Amino acid sequence: MQTDHGLEVVRIALIGAGRIGTMHAGNIARRVPAAELRTVADPRLDAAQQVAGLYGATATADVDDVFKDPDIHAVAITSIAAAHAELIEKAAEAGKAVFCEKPAGLTMAEIDRAIAVTERAGVPFQVGFNRRFARDFAAAYRTIREGGIGTPQLMRSITRDPGRADGVVRAANVKPWTIFRETLIHDFDTLLWLNEGAEPIEVYTRADTLVAPQYKEDGLIDTAVVMVTFDNGAIATAEANFSALYGYDVRGEVFGSKGMVTAGRHGSTPMLHYSEDGIQQRTLRSDEEMFADAYVQEVCDFTDAIRTNGTPPVTGADARRALRLALAAMKSHEEHRPVKPEEIA
Repeated sequence: MQTDHGLEVVRIALIGAGRIGTMHAGNIARRVPAAELRTVADPRLDAAQQVAGLYGATATADVDDVFKDPDIHAVAITSIAAAHAELIEKAAEAGKAVFCEKPAGLTMAEIDRAIAVTERAGVPFQVGFNRRFARDFAAAYRTIREGGIGTPQLMRSITRDPGRADGVVRAANVKPWTIFRETLIHDFDTLLWLNEGAEPIEVYTRADTLVAPQYKEDGLIDTAVVMVTFDNGAIATAEANFSALYGYDVRGEVFGSKGMVTAGRHGSTPMLHYSEDGIQQRTLRSDEEMFADAYVQEVCDFTDAIRTNGTPPVTGADARRALRLALAAMKSHEEHRPVKPEEIA
């Protein structure tokens, strides 16, 4: 590897030039030390060219070009979720380190294959659970681990996506089960991470289509609450909604025998505007705004794992645990009953 200010340069190919991929491309090219955006791959060549052109990278519509390039050390997979597992396998077989946006697979079989292939290839495999890298969530984790709240008893994790008065944005394009496998999976990972050493023993879901009920027959679920009971006694709730009119709302709370921690914020800055209309604050409107630094830090830690041949901070095993809870929540919704995680093979 070449060096940049004493660090070995990690050349990364981005696979998927959509919204989240475009954000990662900018971070890799400009904000992650000693990282180089080498190639952008997307079956829509015009999209790949548009993103690559911003940062002097090459563009391709054929992802195999990435796997065949010996100068590429790693891939960042930001494609549609249905393609993640196959791309992880192909990248690992080509000897590339893998960073993959969540979810790393849509079924247990998919993620188990992805884990097995990356382990067999001996390449780092990291999954993009960004809350672990946000300063407030990381501080909450450290406080819990140091015994600052005692034993967790009540836990809560919230994801409310920004919405509009006329309903869910592009509701007709939202695939069934998205709220569990692509939204609440962040909350499941957060709860598992903050309740370190405990295992979930029961999952129960209540969910409906409240924001855009006209799409219910198409399989849309836009509102969900999932209760997770852990073997250390903690009772947790994970909730999601696709239309928070006031902005992007992500928060976490852990109440324990000796205290409580909270994480998450609403305001884009601490500034409050006082006027005759009252007190106002500008709210966050996207994950890119709320987790801007976290998105950078997770890729910094990924490139460090590549340089040191170390274990990434969020592994395939972590992603597997979160997916298992998502699938248990789906089963609970379908069967209208509590589900034990071991029922999910």
